[in-house]
Amino acid sequence: QVQLVESGGGSVQAGGSLRLSCAASGLSYKSGCMGWFRQAPGKEREGVVIFNKGFGITYYADSVKGRFTISQDNDMKTVSLQMNSLEPEDTATYYCVAEAFVRCSREALLYGELGSWKYWGQGTQVTVSS
Repeated sequence: QVQLVESGGGSVQAGGSLRLSCAASGLSYKSGCMGWFRQAPGKEREGVVIFNKGFGITYYADSVKGRFTISQDNDMKTVSLQMNSLEPEDTATYYCVAEAFVRCSREALLYGELGSWKYWGQGTQVTVSS
């Protein structure tokens, strides 16, 4: 049974950093597609980053490029999102996702509907104050 469990959310001032983690169980650790999406109150869910594990390729949303970094921890079971230079606009609930029903490429950033990904985490709140 696949489970995605996020942790690491919290509150921080603008310019600060947070590190989100997604502990994945029941998935292949060396291949597959994972990513992070976020949803702010009153807004549509948007893609943050897509990680093609098999090819080691990442695709970032323009809004976070250069500030956020996704990585797979040494235990290969946890995917982390390092978020630096946080802005109030980054305030949202962040969701870890796995196994897209679309091609694992930049276009997957556009597919934030629940039915676009096979597995979703429960979400973790990130709040950035100005």
